[in-house]
Amino acid sequence: MTTHRERIQACLRGETTDRTPIALWRHFPVDDQDPETLAASTLHFQNTYDFDIVKVTPASSFAVKDWGVEDKWMGDAEGSRRYTKRIIQEPGDWEKLRAVEPTSAHLAEQLACLRLIRQNLSPETPLIQSIFSPLAQAKNLIGNEKLIEHMREYPEALLKGLDTIANTTAKFVEAVCETGVDGIFYAVQHAQSELLSLEEYKTFGIPFDHKVLETTDDLWCNMLHLHGRDIYFSLLRMYNFQIVNWHDRETYPSLAEAQSLFRGTLCGGLRQDTLVFEDQAKVKGEAEDAIKQTKSHRFILGTGCVVPVTASHGNLMAARRSVE
Repeated sequence: MTTHRERIQACLRGETTDRTPIALWRHFPVDDQDPETLAASTLHFQNTYDFDIVKVTPASSFAVKDWGVEDKWMGDAEGSRRYTKRIIQEPGDWEKLRAVEPTSAHLAEQLACLRLIRQNLSPETPLIQSIFSPLAQAKNLIGNEKLIEHMREYPEALLKGLDTIANTTAKFVEAVCETGVDGIFYAVQHAQSELLSLEEYKTFGIPFDHKVLETTDDLWCNMLHLHGRDIYFSLLRMYNFQIVNWHDRETYPSLAEAQSLFRGTLCGGLRQDTLVFEDQAKVKGEAEDAIKQTKSHRFILGTGCVVPVTASHGNLMAARRSVE
């Protein structure tokens, strides 16, 4: 196998690959406020480490800024920004929310970023764009505690807002597909028992996820990210993703257990804290354990989430060398 695309496609088919594929991604704080600098930072990261998939990781606010939210870079280790202004205050505000077109300022900037990356990245390297679920976007419009309060006390109002967000996101994903991406990284943040019951997620999450994901049927490299602990891994049966990514070192299921639950490809094996606080030998050991758990079958080495911006270059290189 000579290209990243060939390696990933063989992995997804369950075929033996020349080496275990690897994909790591991170935020680029400050740089992520401009499409050109985010594109340049993403390409520089890829040119340095030569991963098998390039995941574009803008600030989560890119999806909701056109509705009026504001955020600020305050030094978070994961590289994420803090929200300083929410735009949903009362239940009735959900019904006032209007759909936003992909041509709006911040969504258009992210499309421009994707086009720049695709133009300057080898066509033989898969490219995927981060997409936040409608429920995750709703959280950023109101804050998580108030979101759950509205869900349980004003469900009809919230459902109308989620429908608007889903329609906006579906249109945006259609535009994303036109930039030449190979897939999306679909971030689900509320499918965990400490936040919602399974029935609540099936009501307020699944229908709107499906509306967004209808636009991804022609993409071949879609990855589902199930964020958090005590996740509802069983929900995978209700989606159609080629790859699933979750915090496998911190929550059920382990990689070995997941292979009996999901027929697609797993992505994980490295703990975020290991890349930040441990040495290269520890990184290599975790990588080797993950490869042993999966027998390198339908498996991509990665982390359970973003690589923190405080992770060392040496540890990233150790992760990369671990698959050679």
